[in-house]
Amino acid sequence: MWGYYFDQLINSLPYFLKGLWLTVVVSGLSLVFGTLIGFLLGIMRAGRNTPLRLIIGFWVDVIRGTPFLVQIFIVFFILPELKIHLEAFPAAVLALSNLAACFICEIVAGGILAVPAGQREAATSSGLSTYHQLRYVIFPQAMKVILPPLVGQYVLLIKDSSVISAIGVTDVTRVGWLTVQRIPEGIMVFGLVGLLYFLICYPLIWLSNRLEKRMTVVAVRL
Repeated sequence: MWGYYFDQLINSLPYFLKGLWLTVVVSGLSLVFGTLIGFLLGIMRAGRNTPLRLIIGFWVDVIRGTPFLVQIFIVFFILPELKIHLEAFPAAVLALSNLAACFICEIVAGGILAVPAGQREAATSSGLSTYHQLRYVIFPQAMKVILPPLVGQYVLLIKDSSVISAIGVTDVTRVGWLTVQRIPEGIMVFGLVGLLYFLICYPLIWLSNRLEKRMTVVAVRL
């Protein structure tokens, strides 16, 4: 019987690959948008505008403190009541981008605040604009702190993308749920799903570990 189920699973492999591709597309778009927005929010979060910092901090705490499943249900099911209708794919990208932006915001803000205050004061006294301070003084130093957790966060967000199957996006997780209805061997089916996620996450895991080790060596030398 296992041989029969295995043959059925092999025949279903093209569907899993299509689901994997959709997972990569949704995750990739979300990480691009989330990174851009997250860096912008992180800069403002580390800035001197107290009301803006508090507003961003509140939103970040709300998103980080609630389940992603609830967030994506709100985007897909509740927003239409406010006359904002989104198909499953853009709803998934929007919700995942927002989640990514909030986590990346805290990483970026922490990296910026880790730069010694004297460096920022020296840049200000030198007459550099805020943009040039960020570009030439703050970010070159902050990125040493930001990069390792940022890459690690990418891995977590790719895994969180499995939740988008709950609103009908045919990602690799949803393909697994549909397949297990025909092949009642959950270990075999979701073992394949887990393997496919591992294949796209492992390069980022490896990169994150390498960056952490490299930053540790640099810190020790300093």
